[in-house]
Amino acid sequence: MINEPSVDALIRKLGTEDAPVSRYELCVVVAKRTRQIIEQVQNLGTGETLGKQKEIVLACQEILNGKVTSAKD
Repeated sequence: MINEPSVDALIRKLGTEDAPVSRYELCVVVAKRTRQIIEQVQNLGTGETLGKQKEIVLACQEILNGKVTSAKD
């Protein structure tokens, strides 16, 4: 289970005061970014891992740091 960063912190960071994102939208964004990270690691072809952190934790940290945003289609 991921405790840090918290779901509420990720929702606040991903959305705005006027248009907060739902938990579902947060889940979709995290899943997409996690898949991208996994593909990037696989494309390196060297068998490198990202250390002890799981890909999903990295995706959540990127959202919290403002590197990943939600785009409305």
